[in-house]
Amino acid sequence: MVLIVVMADIFYLFRIFVKLMFIIVRSMVLKHNILSVMKRLLFIVAAFCLYTLSINHAQAQGVGAYMSYATFNIPGETPYLEVHLEILGNTLKYKRLPSGSYQGSIQVTMIAKQGDEIKDFKKYDLFSPEVPDTSSVGINFIDQQRFTIPNGEYTLDLSIADNNSDVKPSTISYPVTIEFPADKPSVSTVQLVNSYNKTTDHNILSKSGYDLVPMVDNYFVPEKEKVIFYSEIYNPLYKEGSDEKYVVTYHIESFENRRVLNDFARTKVEPSRPVIVALSEFNIAKLPTGNYNLVVSLKDKNNKEIASNTTFFQRANPAADKKTFDYSNVDLSNSFASAITSSDTLREYIKSLSPISTELERMFIKFQVNEAPLTVLQQYFQRFWEQRSESNPKDAWEKYKVQVKRVNAAYGTQVKRGYDTDMGYVFLKYGEPDVIQDIPFEVSALDKEPSVPYQIWQYYSLFGGRERNKRFVFVNSEIGAKDYTLVHSDVTGEISNYSWPSALHRRVTAGDIDKDRFEKIDSRATKRYSNPF
Repeated sequence: MVLIVVMADIFYLFRIFVKLMFIIVRSMVLKHNILSVMKRLLFIVAAFCLYTLSINHAQAQGVGAYMSYATFNIPGETPYLEVHLEILGNTLKYKRLPSGSYQGSIQVTMIAKQGDEIKDFKKYDLFSPEVPDTSSVGINFIDQQRFTIPNGEYTLDLSIADNNSDVKPSTISYPVTIEFPADKPSVSTVQLVNSYNKTTDHNILSKSGYDLVPMVDNYFVPEKEKVIFYSEIYNPLYKEGSDEKYVVTYHIESFENRRVLNDFARTKVEPSRPVIVALSEFNIAKLPTGNYNLVVSLKDKNNKEIASNTTFFQRANPAADKKTFDYSNVDLSNSFASAITSSDTLREYIKSLSPISTELERMFIKFQVNEAPLTVLQQYFQRFWEQRSESNPKDAWEKYKVQVKRVNAAYGTQVKRGYDTDMGYVFLKYGEPDVIQDIPFEVSALDKEPSVPYQIWQYYSLFGGRERNKRFVFVNSEIGAKDYTLVHSDVTGEISNYSWPSALHRRVTAGDIDKDRFEKIDSRATKRYSNPF
């Protein structure tokens, strides 16, 4: 989901403020200092937006919109890309109509490209609902467009301009992958849905006999107690008359550790079909605040997963959080945590868990661990590892402890433990990378000042194969410092900033700016990112 919003009325500013505060808390928990908090504000890129654009606040008013996209397939035909826009009505300028009512109007341009080649595009005017006066312009409205394009890697360029304003258009570019193999089952995007009704007249919102109004924003406020979702499962191996059965599962899992929440899991047995439609919902009234994945998967008769897809969402639910912070029911008799009798040692152990913790667990680490008594620390530590390994929590901790020691030795600094650095965080959360590109500097023939040192870490497979060929970019912008900063990743839920090559020029002063030199460095860095050795 992409956020292009900048200016809004008090309601939307408050809504965005709540999201930013959520991100700030996460940032403080992870980094423990104000500079790192500012760095981690970029979490909005993936957690709420995947990519963020903002217009200079000195300008009058810019168009605000949320964007998301989904990919679907039509067996025997070409797949299609579906782009959803939610326009924030209070960010538009309104024009009086001959009828006396008011209406906003924007020009939308969408371009689907492969490299420099335009594969498809749409340019159109989108009109807001008519309103009786300018005091009632807070109505949001939704638009949806489809691009019929084959499997492949694309860039989607989106530009939005207010037809009644002189403010320059908001423009973003975002990578899109369409992949529906012809030789094995696959799952479409798991699309979040605001509401749905049976189709009476087929229209752009229609799929599988329903009109689906997309939920473009993936943030669930406390008042929103249901998550509705739609997905399609494709089986190109289907044979006419087959009596084969498949197991379709839907579940919500913790984003950070992929632990399935048993209260939010459902299983159905489905006959073999070219397309299996999944339209369902979960009641999330009791789901605590945090980051989550909604997963749809297909399993064979042996319960082996053969295809799945995931969508990320965030939940704010203070009413359910109190129960989560209660550790009084944890039985410490014969527990491995009860054998740790030093509060200082246990606090250090708990702090090292931050990279693999959930949002609520990080809140405990940040705000309670230093004051909590020994018994509470033991209860917290015991429950943490029982949730990861019910059969042998002590062994799970001992294995993780080995990695913490390794990370502290490799990435620790004079002021930070290794687990508290960005590289240490990634290593502990995702494991050792498959490829590391270490670039001490990047130069061109014209260089007087090289780029800052940076590293690109590549993982061939993450989350049991759900995400493949993923990368993290770390930049060292301070001379002599050992601590590299994470500036970009294409992993769901991490910092996502596709203009990351600009971070390689932080040492350059205004008088040294050389656009040609910058472009050469950026080009080399981008090639390293796209084509690791």
